[in-house]
Amino acid sequence: MKISLAVAKLLTIAALAGVIAACSSTTKVESDLGIKGAPDWVNEGTNILNNKDGRLFHGVGLAPPVGDMSLQKSMADDRARAEVARVLSSYMDVVTNDYMAAAKSGETGVTEESVSRQIKSLSKVNLTGAKIIGSWRDPRTNTIYSIAELDMKHVKETLSGVQDMNADLKLYIETQADNIFDRVAKENK
Repeated sequence: MKISLAVAKLLTIAALAGVIAACSSTTKVESDLGIKGAPDWVNEGTNILNNKDGRLFHGVGLAPPVGDMSLQKSMADDRARAEVARVLSSYMDVVTNDYMAAAKSGETGVTEESVSRQIKSLSKVNLTGAKIIGSWRDPRTNTIYSIAELDMKHVKETLSGVQDMNADLKLYIETQADNIFDRVAKENK
């Protein structure tokens, strides 16, 4: 069954609103999870930050005890990277929607499917730049938490190396990515 374009856009906007509502744009946080003794990032969870360290996507993942500490750590790391992927994907949906609105007003003849394919490809390449920047084990439950980070600078550097992207889309992302990031981060305050 095909979903109409309007319904698909509405669902995308609703999903993005949920992600944005769950994200925070400041590093000072009151504990959301309330885990005593945990680093702020554990209690804060996945978010989009715009601070002195730059424009950053943070993803937090956790893994309960599985009997093998190395496997547990790897699971937490993978889940943190998956959270970065989820947030980056939502961000790229906003970029896509903004670009399509601009492209339609300029009548460039670009198709939404083409843009979507290029954005998804770019997102996958960018995730290789997500790195684990911290881990913490809850001494009470032995749950391991990991935090992954993707810097917006890496996203833009990756874009500059992409050869087969629509030139207008590439230029739009190069010039508007930071503004869109700032807007999304501001909406999360």
